[in-house]
Amino acid sequence: MAQKPGLPTGTRDLSPAEVAKRNYIMSVMRHHFECFGYQPIETPSFENSSTLMGKYGEEGDRLIFKILNSGNYFYDKNKIELPESIEALQSNSAETITVDQRIALNRFTAKISDKALRYDLTVPFARYVVMHQNELAFPFKRYQIQPVWRADKPQKGRYREFYQCDADVVGSTSLWQEVELVQLYDAVFADLGLNGVTIKMNNRKILSGIAAVIGASDQLIDFTIALDKLDKIGVEGVKKEMREKGITEAALEQVQPLFSFSGLLTDKLAQLETLLANSPEGLAGVAEMRFICEQVAALGLQQAQLDLDVTLARGLNYYTGAIFEVAAPKAVQMGSIGGGGRYDDLTGIFGLKQVSGVGISFGLDRIYLVLEELGLFPTTITAAPKILFFNNDNDQAFKAMQAVTSLRKQGVHAELYPDAAKLDKQFKYAEKRGIPFVVRSVENDIFSVKNIASGAVLALTLEQLITL
Repeated sequence: MAQKPGLPTGTRDLSPAEVAKRNYIMSVMRHHFECFGYQPIETPSFENSSTLMGKYGEEGDRLIFKILNSGNYFYDKNKIELPESIEALQSNSAETITVDQRIALNRFTAKISDKALRYDLTVPFARYVVMHQNELAFPFKRYQIQPVWRADKPQKGRYREFYQCDADVVGSTSLWQEVELVQLYDAVFADLGLNGVTIKMNNRKILSGIAAVIGASDQLIDFTIALDKLDKIGVEGVKKEMREKGITEAALEQVQPLFSFSGLLTDKLAQLETLLANSPEGLAGVAEMRFICEQVAALGLQQAQLDLDVTLARGLNYYTGAIFEVAAPKAVQMGSIGGGGRYDDLTGIFGLKQVSGVGISFGLDRIYLVLEELGLFPTTITAAPKILFFNNDNDQAFKAMQAVTSLRKQGVHAELYPDAAKLDKQFKYAEKRGIPFVVRSVENDIFSVKNIASGAVLALTLEQLITL
């Protein structure tokens, strides 16, 4: 019996038209990455588990795909040593896993799997910098466009296999790098014709300062994770979650102004300075934000809007300064289409201390969906050739191939229908492929060309075909 074909959950096939559109987006990104001085690198699709684990927090660790050391591992009876504490898990729910069982499970996992698919491009980049530090000129600016994998719950715009498009610079603490990254976001989205994008910013120091002011420094992560959900669960939902994490009513009262934070950028910065008057770290974060915002305002943006969002708390496990998140135009219901931030010592986890870095990422799949929904893809994007030569017989086919060869040398996408089939079949092929012109015959070096869209028939020379 034939096997029914299928795809793993959270993955998808891409048609020629979809690939052409994705390549268009990536070509725009590459152009601007290189225009801004970023160099391309690539890293392996999988890394040592020790490289990835523990870098994304507990939730991130759960979403990392592990790779079995050998497909034959469980066929070797001498290797199977399943601890009794793990065997007991088969009859238990996840909520009842004991500490001993979790330790045993982690040890067993490490024994059978020491590789994992990369979760993002940032941690592998940090590993790359450390391993190649003697070859690099610092500050080192790199861009990387490669797939990553996460065992996440699939939904619109979120897949288990997807591309990340990153630009990072390491080896400099200058805030001009943040200014440049805001400009880079703006340049890419302006070139894509995506107007109405909002680049939201925050700063880890600001969040730490707020937590200190309200007496919740030891609950920073719980506090910021709850605050980050404000637009999803509302004020009361955030307060409820904070109470459940042990944050006091007095602290909630102090943080109340954040729930209705509004006004111009300058107004928000002034409010934060007042709120954080007793926090040197918080004020340092405000000063950094002010510098970035003032320079961006003075230089100007093409179309993007820069805004301060004090609830933004992504990536706190390694971000130490600025935090970025890009919101799609309000006309589209879509989550963030980009994000990033400053990480002062990410390479320190691999032994290279005090190397500051900052970077951003573009959400390729979500950007694709936004452009598709808004009808912003150029009509010229296609994976099909421009001209199809009909195949009437071998003599005509040879003349057609001579013309096809000449056209290709001039950069014109052309092809010959391979079989001497009925004209109706060849027409349908051209229509299905989206090929705009067909050459029906050639006589005395004059080509009979039909425009499929308009139905017009033209008699053209080879030179005229080239400029068609």
